[in-house]
Amino acid sequence: MTELVSTTPGLYPLPDWAKDELRALKGNQKEDLVDGSENAETVQTYETVREDLVERQTRAGLDRVVEGQGRWDDMLAHPLAVHDSVETRGIVRYYDNNNFYREPVVTGELTPDGDVAAEVAAATEHTESPLQAVLPGPYSLADLATDEQYGDEAAFLNAVAEFLAGEAARSPEVATLFLLEPSLVTDPPETDDGHERVPAALDTVAAAVDAEVVVYPYWGALVENLYAHVMDADIDALGFDLVSAPDANVSNAQEYGTPADVALGVVDGQNTRVESAETVRERVDWFDDRTPQNQYDRVYATLNTEAFYLPVNRFQEKLTTLGAATRPREVEV
Repeated sequence: MTELVSTTPGLYPLPDWAKDELRALKGNQKEDLVDGSENAETVQTYETVREDLVERQTRAGLDRVVEGQGRWDDMLAHPLAVHDSVETRGIVRYYDNNNFYREPVVTGELTPDGDVAAEVAAATEHTESPLQAVLPGPYSLADLATDEQYGDEAAFLNAVAEFLAGEAARSPEVATLFLLEPSLVTDPPETDDGHERVPAALDTVAAAVDAEVVVYPYWGALVENLYAHVMDADIDALGFDLVSAPDANVSNAQEYGTPADVALGVVDGQNTRVESAETVRERVDWFDDRTPQNQYDRVYATLNTEAFYLPVNRFQEKLTTLGAATRPREVEV
């Protein structure tokens, strides 16, 4: 029987009180206070945010709990933006929306610094639920950055993958690792060689952990040739954004198959309309019905994107929906 597991890709919206407090601490400008040199008040605020975000997930009944990534002002670029070998320069649009991040320019060797690992470790203090780590996938992180150190696309992707692998290896034991790869959809490699480098980079990160590794593209579907290459990666589960591109994602699964486990983006991470638990289950069943040739051991039901686009109240309601969708249904007698 397929196991249905509720989770999210992380990157949660900050509670309103935290926004006010951090604005007062940082001033009105986006300063480098998330580069490992935060003052004590800022550190404490982020710790309280972490506890709040973990508690929200626990209260909603999610099967996998994430740290929440409250410090990730630069969204998926965060692990590089806080690195000593990286300079943050101009403000860049984050994919095709109204969010922005500081451009991380890699000017030195990318060695693991333990920043994300420390956040995951801190989350373990606030929950006994199975923990899920969240990292940008190596391709997306390389795509969001600028290289002034390695001088070659292949070498830079390999360096980013090794950096993420080191960060993952330093983290405490987790049940699941989500590698977020929206750039595989929005800005895929243009050559066959580029496609072939993707599974090798994913393997580098996946091999660093003893956890179920989920590669999660979103904002559409992978082009067919790239999908086939991603299927060559030694990963446990692949993601499908059923909000942005349900038919194209089903087509890929029908044509090329899937791993034994899948992650289905069945709740809209950008729209404030709150789905019901029944809608979540219907969307999971819809995917399953259209891919009868694939037998799934585990299905992760998740938001289709990061959650930081949502107002806090709608975010909480969507967490509740996901948690309710994977609890056993009451039997009428």
